Amino acid sequence: MTRSSVQGEETRQGAPDAAERSGAAVDEAGDGGGDAAGRRRGGRGRRVLRWTALTLAVLIVGTAGAGYLYYEHLNSNIKKDPLNLGDNKVAAPTPNAAGQTPLNILVIGSDARDSEENQQLGGARETFGSTPLADVQMLVHLSADRSNMSVVSMPRDTLVQIPKCTDPDDGKVYPASEGRTMTNRSLGHGGPGCTVATWQELTGIHIDHFIMVDFAGVVSMADAVGGVPVCVDANIHSRDSKGHGSGLKLEKGTYPVKGEQALQWLRTRYGFEDGSDLARAKAQHMYLNSLVRTLRENATLSSPNKLRRLAEEATRALTVDPGLDTVKKLYDLSNELRGVEPERITMTTMPNRYVGARVEPTEDAEKLFRLVREDIALDGKDTKKKEPSQAPKEPADPAAPDDEIAVQVRNGTRTDTLAAARGRANTIAGLLVEQGFDQAVADPSVLPSEDRTVVRYPSADLEGDARRVAKSLGIPASSVQRSTDVSGVTLVVGADWREGTAYEAPEADNTTPESAEALNGADDSACMHVNPAFTWS
Repeated sequence: MTRSSVQGEETRQGAPDAAERSGAAVDEAGDGGGDAAGRRRGGRGRRVLRWTALTLAVLIVGTAGAGYLYYEHLNSNIKKDPLNLGDNKVAAPTPNAAGQTPLNILVIGSDARDSEENQQLGGARETFGSTPLADVQMLVHLSADRSNMSVVSMPRDTLVQIPKCTDPDDGKVYPASEGRTMTNRSLGHGGPGCTVATWQELTGIHIDHFIMVDFAGVVSMADAVGGVPVCVDANIHSRDSKGHGSGLKLEKGTYPVKGEQALQWLRTRYGFEDGSDLARAKAQHMYLNSLVRTLRENATLSSPNKLRRLAEEATRALTVDPGLDTVKKLYDLSNELRGVEPERITMTTMPNRYVGARVEPTEDAEKLFRLVREDIALDGKDTKKKEPSQAPKEPADPAAPDDEIAVQVRNGTRTDTLAAARGRANTIAGLLVEQGFDQAVADPSVLPSEDRTVVRYPSADLEGDARRVAKSLGIPASSVQRSTDVSGVTLVVGADWREGTAYEAPEADNTTPESAEALNGADDSACMHVNPAFTWS
């Protein structure tokens, strides 16, 4: 199969002006039109496309053995960029009772068409050399005790506020976005360090490292590993009468895919289930699970030539932060990642809802972020943690005096079966004033619906204020959330506090939201359902 068989797979529609290029990547060859639902689904895929190659890169470098670790040419292959280009920092998590801290790695897949090989694989010749987009973004969370791993992917067209970032090469300052814009544009604001800054602003999760790879990395490393087994429940050919589709053609059953065929699998939307990007993401997660198992079980990796090739391809494909800028550092990281058994790996997609043709995080997304922040395993198999030996770290910006903290209080006690409890915003605002928060006021203009009482704040400089408000009312720190939906410290009185002035926090719900579509890393029985319109005999 030649590379021309997948050329044009991600063709951009229309003229490549800055606004169009930043937001309107076309899904698969010729898929610039289609119905509204197709356009709405477009862009939620590709979130594992380059991640699979990145994971392979990290793990494979670790298998290369000490004989290859000190080759200077491998180190020179690795490209480096600063970790965080934003002004705000997120404090590292507090060590557990054993002095261990989690490890968070942001994996970025760039759509860069900056080489002839990338151009052939990515299509859209008019975009050659243009600003790349972060079309794949996945956070890999390795637990403090190294017993489990969680992966959270974010759709590339998620609406976020990109913070101010400064390009480390020329000093150009990219101002913070006005309102919300697609998260994949963050890569063009100075490099991957701005994507890191955007994630930290949104999630409140401290990120330790990033790893970025491009189109060519998928093909070259899939070839080097010898193929990844995938399964379809019927013959599939991902191509319709209008030329839409990845071109993937497989017979029913389980077969190893590599090279461009692996890329086709990861990009297939037409032919899998309902043709949505949710189906594509499902196929990508299956591929990643199989990849991890292949790396653990494939005896051919003992071949020196194959190991040499893998190490070469892995290092050439990567751009990393200074903390991972040598083969030795990547090797050490791979050792930590390989220590997690597949059954303790959980892959998820950030819960989201549509906003026009784009998506935004939901309340379930914040719950997922909290579980990661608090180092709670997404597979529900955590052992009871010992209390840390030290108190949680204070926010970087401490709280202002109580009488200077402006607080809006909203009544969010309405439920599906109960009307909002009358006067709750006024009651709790009055309680805050009695406690010295002179600027607390009720906001009757907004009547949200919240199961649990929360304190929200929009930016890092108000975190200390929000925590202070919560502490004064006995609201747990886990209910203090960063959110771009508020303009200042905002207390939403939830359905768990419909009466009285003493708040009693309900037991925390630490289960992974169903909307995160969790997939266990040990699931080797998964098989993609083929849409009957794309079968062949």
